[in-house]
Amino acid sequence: MKRSLVTFLSLLILASLILTACGAPEGVPEAPVNAPAPTDEPVAEAPAAAPEATAPEAQTVVIGFTSSLTGSQEVSSKRQVNGFSLWLEQVNKAGGITLSDGTVVSFEYQTYDDESNAERVQELYTRLINEDGASFLISPYSSGLTSAASIVAEQNETILITTGAADDDAYKTGNSGLFQLYTPGSLYMSSTVDMLKQLDPGAKVALVYEAAKFSTGVAEGIKPYLEANGFELVLEESYASDTADFGPIVNKIAGSGATILLGGGHYNDGTALARAIYDRNVGLKFAYLLVAPADTKFPELGDAALGIAVSSQWELAATHTEAEAGNVGMDWFGPTGEDFSAAYEAAYGDPPTYHAAGGYAAGLVLQNAIITADSTDSEAVKAALNAMNLMTFFGGTKFDTSEEAHGLQIAHDMVVAQWQKDDAGEFDLVIVAPADVATADPLYPIPAQ
Repeated sequence: MKRSLVTFLSLLILASLILTACGAPEGVPEAPVNAPAPTDEPVAEAPAAAPEATAPEAQTVVIGFTSSLTGSQEVSSKRQVNGFSLWLEQVNKAGGITLSDGTVVSFEYQTYDDESNAERVQELYTRLINEDGASFLISPYSSGLTSAASIVAEQNETILITTGAADDDAYKTGNSGLFQLYTPGSLYMSSTVDMLKQLDPGAKVALVYEAAKFSTGVAEGIKPYLEANGFELVLEESYASDTADFGPIVNKIAGSGATILLGGGHYNDGTALARAIYDRNVGLKFAYLLVAPADTKFPELGDAALGIAVSSQWELAATHTEAEAGNVGMDWFGPTGEDFSAAYEAAYGDPPTYHAAGGYAAGLVLQNAIITADSTDSEAVKAALNAMNLMTFFGGTKFDTSEEAHGLQIAHDMVVAQWQKDDAGEFDLVIVAPADVATADPLYPIPAQ
């Protein structure tokens, strides 16, 4: 009996040792090593990784316009485009415009040759908006072409900043997105008439001009001003834009007894008329022509250029300044006239004319409006333009906001310039009026013309 009990106990101990050596039975989890004590507190989540800094959004704004690489507006249009191109290059090189939300706005432009043709202008501005995605538009050079572009811009509710376009009528059609930089055409010759009133109040005037929208508007605008100042209008004559032979017209000027000629139109016809007047020697005391004499190429006419005067939207000799802006309560924006002129001449090899300055100023005005709006949204930019009271080196910029003449320029003044010769016998375009900015006395009477 004792022996059986001992045997049983021995077997039981042996079985226990075998189980211990073999480990826990299958299906029973082992206790974790160093496991924390159970708790009812929620387990804290690991902090989220900080988001990576994002670079400012880049936005490229397309500006569309046409240019006259061919046709009657070629010379002035190319200068306008050069001025605008200089602005765009400079603003992009400086890093564009940074809006308050960090968006960096840069610019590019799309342009086509309008061939100085109004029908082609409408076709091309439609393409610029609908196919090229132009957000803003700059006008072609000349009032007639700009009038065609303005119709397309208004139909597509796209802002059109006009430079190189002075005719008043385009701003009296209920167009709310048109903004003019030039002095209106109806006021183009007024400063010249003021000067002549002092020089020769008894002068007899011949008004001879191109039968184009701009020059016709200028002529119609000055007639009541001539009458109000007591001048006798002895001849009024218009001519076709493609006139090559000015002999018959010059004969009419000579036969009228006029002592003053006011007129012209654009570059090609203006230079041809000046040459014909000189060759015929009709005895004028003073001759004023639109547009052509403002170009640096005009002295290529030789002595036919001497004494010819022109209204100018801008001249470096009478450039506008930050101090001037402060005196008249306007905001100042952009480079000085001297800095603009130096940059333009370095880029293109010629001093800038007012056509080039106007092209550059169109860019400045749009740039300032985007900065003020803090947006490239069309309606926000339009609101900034409507509220603008700005001076650049080009002059004052403020727009009529009435329904009757929306966008008409009301703050830009013109000067009268005249080709004279300096002491070395070289041609020099000097400022002769108004008196407070004149750099020389008017040459009156001019040498025999």
